[in-house]
Amino acid sequence: MSEPIAVVGGGRMGAGIAHVFAAAGHPVTVVEAGEAARQGARDRIASGLARAAERGALGGADADTVLSRVVVVGAASEIDPATVLVVEAVPEAVELKRSVIAAVEAAVGPDCVVASNTSSLSINGLAAAAAVPARIVGMHFFNPVPASSLVEVVTADATAPGVVRRVVGWVAELGKSEVVVRDSPGFATSRLGVLLGLEAIRMLEEGVADAASIDRAMELGYRHPMGPLRSTDLVGLDVRLAIAEHLRETLGERFTPPRLLRDKVARGELGRKSGRGFYDWS
Repeated sequence: MSEPIAVVGGGRMGAGIAHVFAAAGHPVTVVEAGEAARQGARDRIASGLARAAERGALGGADADTVLSRVVVVGAASEIDPATVLVVEAVPEAVELKRSVIAAVEAAVGPDCVVASNTSSLSINGLAAAAAVPARIVGMHFFNPVPASSLVEVVTADATAPGVVRRVVGWVAELGKSEVVVRDSPGFATSRLGVLLGLEAIRMLEEGVADAASIDRAMELGYRHPMGPLRSTDLVGLDVRLAIAEHLRETLGERFTPPRLLRDKVARGELGRKSGRGFYDWS
């Protein structure tokens, strides 16, 4: 049997991470607090696997077989001590992530790798609060996880080289490719992606073109698979705003969020998850 994996957080990203590891043959434990949240995580994973099976993306396996490898529990203390990798995928709040890592470290063995799916928070900051900093690493997956081909592997100063090698191996096992980057604000992908997204929002704000035209310019002119405004809707306008604020504080005023982005978040127009962002998803 493949080695056990755990994912803390069963939202869209956590469910997607659980999906791909289960599809690769691993038994997966998902940690989510509260019965309603646990049921939501189960439903998201089941739905994603069903869609993947319809597309023939499970390598001939049926969705129920893959789903049988996943168990959803209520606390990190229920993670199998033999687990070799835990990926935390909780909201982007430093203290929350540190508390999750502490709970995970209390539950797993000394050789277990503990990875954060953060898209912008400092891996050095998370590692500094860990009992074993050498095993802390960033594994930044992209949404939607099953369809994305990249995992950004982020190394802290204390991350052991062997941990990086193991993570790169798991990424390959998932059929994805990695880029390994040193911990820095926004890493490589968020730093570039957010800057492009913010400029696209400014263009929309200034009336340069409508959202569909701005996106189509990048899709057809630069062969981006998805334009920056549609991508922002998919990520979540609130998430993009929070990352932009963090990057403004650490890298400077070029990451200042446009007023249009702030206004949309204040109105609850968060993108696909709320039904409206730069596009109508209803």
